[in-house]
Amino acid sequence: MAAKEKLEAVLNVALRVPSIMLLDVLYRWDVSSFFQQIQRSSLNNNPLFQYKYLALNMHYVGYILSVVLLTLPRQHLVQLYLYFLTALLLYAGHQISRDYVRSELESAYEGPMYLEPLSMNRFTTALIGQLVVCTLCSCVMKTKQIWLFSAHMLPLLARLCLVPLETIVIINKFAMIFTGLEVLYFLGSNLLVPYNLAKSAYRELVQVVEVYGLLALGMSLWNQLVVPVLFMVFWLVLFALQIYSYFSTRDQPASRERLLFLFLTSIAECCSTPYSLLGLVFTVSFVALGVLTLCKFYLQGYRAFMNDPAMNRGMTEGVTLLILAVQTGLIELQVVHRAFLLSIILFIVVASILQSMLEIADPIVLALGASRDKSLWKHFRAVSLCLFLLVFPAYMAYMICQFFHMDFWLLIIISSSILTSLQVLGTLFIYVLFMVEEFRKEPVENMDDVIYYVNGTYRLLEFLVALCVVAYGVSETIFGEWTVMGSMIIFIHSYYNVWLRAQLGWKSFLLRRDAVNKIKSLPIATKEQLEKHNDICAICYQDMKSAVITPCSHFFHAGCLKKWLYVQETCPLCHCHLKNSSQLPGLGADPVPQPPAGAEQHALRGGTEAPGQELPQGPRAQEGSRDKDVPQPPGGAEQHALQGGTEAPGQELPQGPGAQEGSRDKDEGIARRSDSQEGTCDPKENPPGAEDEALPVEVGLEEKQQE
Repeated sequence: MAAKEKLEAVLNVALRVPSIMLLDVLYRWDVSSFFQQIQRSSLNNNPLFQYKYLALNMHYVGYILSVVLLTLPRQHLVQLYLYFLTALLLYAGHQISRDYVRSELESAYEGPMYLEPLSMNRFTTALIGQLVVCTLCSCVMKTKQIWLFSAHMLPLLARLCLVPLETIVIINKFAMIFTGLEVLYFLGSNLLVPYNLAKSAYRELVQVVEVYGLLALGMSLWNQLVVPVLFMVFWLVLFALQIYSYFSTRDQPASRERLLFLFLTSIAECCSTPYSLLGLVFTVSFVALGVLTLCKFYLQGYRAFMNDPAMNRGMTEGVTLLILAVQTGLIELQVVHRAFLLSIILFIVVASILQSMLEIADPIVLALGASRDKSLWKHFRAVSLCLFLLVFPAYMAYMICQFFHMDFWLLIIISSSILTSLQVLGTLFIYVLFMVEEFRKEPVENMDDVIYYVNGTYRLLEFLVALCVVAYGVSETIFGEWTVMGSMIIFIHSYYNVWLRAQLGWKSFLLRRDAVNKIKSLPIATKEQLEKHNDICAICYQDMKSAVITPCSHFFHAGCLKKWLYVQETCPLCHCHLKNSSQLPGLGADPVPQPPAGAEQHALRGGTEAPGQELPQGPRAQEGSRDKDVPQPPGGAEQHALQGGTEAPGQELPQGPGAQEGSRDKDEGIARRSDSQEGTCDPKENPPGAEDEALPVEVGLEEKQQE
């Protein structure tokens, strides 16, 4: 069944290619120049070529016929090709019969054939040919009435019966007329079939438009006709014919430079019409898709197809080629100029493919560097591809500068190539930093800043290059030749590559500056406070040798909290809004008692844990589980504050270790809940007073232990 579907898909494309080739030929055909050549030749007196408007109408009829063949359903298209094949077989039978009669007339032998070996050979060859034609016609038309296709065997039978040669000529004409009448009868009996097909197709189109709309109709026709594959096959056939015609007329082998020129010239010859240009566009799209798929397969192996079975890539390069070809008027140029311009456009397409390859490789390489995967083969593939993307764009930019005169389009290619190499260099640098951090025992505290500086440097260079390209394009437009398309491209390039990048870069800078200022405004925990807190950072689960204290009295690493503040300006545990210490009255250097570490980690994870999985707990949480007399706030309270204090009806919030102990003693649980609620309030609503500021942490702990 799968083989049958594949065969039908192949036939659906292969049988429609001739219709596009006919459209291409009709577009190339100049009716006026054709009639001028006819007038100079001996066919001028032929009545078929004396009416120019008749031939012009036949030209338009050819267009209509091509469109009908292109949009005909597959079943009817196969049937039409079978009828056409039958007609060709009947014509071949007529040619065999005519050649046999002519050879007999030239030999002028009217005796028995078995007495003349040459006559017997001619008769045997013609008889075998006619039998093959009759058999094939009956098989194609699916009929057992072979006599319907055996009219051309009458001259052979007449020669076998020793009929005079003049009579055999008349019998051959009768056989031709009889076959022609059969064809006319068949056409007359099926005369209404095109009308019925058109009527049914019109009804279906009207129904589809009324129910689904024109867009759905267009998408359905696009998928049924397989337009991208169809135009790609059409262009490849044209290109193969062009290459064959060149090598069939050349005897000596060409040099390497000659082969490159032949390649560009053949491509230029195969994009001289809108149909062939569309074929080149879809071919480039499929080539780009194949290169990007191969790139992803090289990096990830078969996992690339499991994670992303359908890669919607490649169309960017094809659309780029189409826009540049339309903007430069590619199909209206001469072959040599078209080949030169096409080489520049293909350079732009290659630069776009390299950028797309980098977009695929960048996250994979960085993820591989950040992971603990020790497979040398994976790292080799990632680094080798990055080195290729580093060297090849730079080499391409160098070759362009060597062989071409600089203009706006070449500057875009060179800038894109340079930016690709710079981005690959930044990716490799970050990958090396990740690998260095992997081999170290302790993480690098300012790694995020280093990565930001590397990316910021690349973004700044990218912005400067884009600004230079825009400045060059504006100067060329003002002092050179002004075009609407060129001005639109400069405007789009200025908006997307200059203005939007400047906005994003400035916004990122402001966010980091605000985060750094907030971190600097927070008090730094002393050594005694860290020893009494005796817990890990609730963000990274690492020991804290240094920490900052939030207004809600939570301890975090400065770097971890700074990364959190890039996203939102709230505490990661209780979601209290973080302000500068100067804006919060009564905030001293000593914090209020801190909830257990298990509750902080539980709230940071969103209150969800896998079955049988324990949350990591700090030393204070472990001490609280040994001595239940020391009151501890429950873990569910901080999660309740993290979620905004709302839960669904009948839904229990997961609780930490302290809350599980609180279920043993009802009175202690009530006290803990009240303490937890006081700890999670917003400092804006209940700011601490001066007395609370002067109260040390040790006194608060002693009073709670006495209670």
